[in-house]
Amino acid sequence: MVSKKVTVKNESGLHARPASTLVKTASKFKSDFFIKMYGYKVNGKSILGVMTLAAESGAEMELVLDGPDEEEALEAISELFENRFNMAP
Repeated sequence: MVSKKVTVKNESGLHARPASTLVKTASKFKSDFFIKMYGYKVNGKSILGVMTLAAESGAEMELVLDGPDEEEALEAISELFENRFNMAP
């Protein structure tokens, strides 16, 4: 199991479009993926789970992955956060 703390950097937060990108990226991997935020733990491969977090810009969360390709998955998902989900700053 691997984990990493990340911050939502895109101005509009983790709304529908970046949440969809996150779920699509995570679903390419076999590893289980969870997001912990404000005491909640949601399935990161579920669009409904991710949307329930209502993560705004600046929100901090922990990505937790467990499975055969956890390292690669963590790298790909972390990159989305670092690149602001390819949205303008």
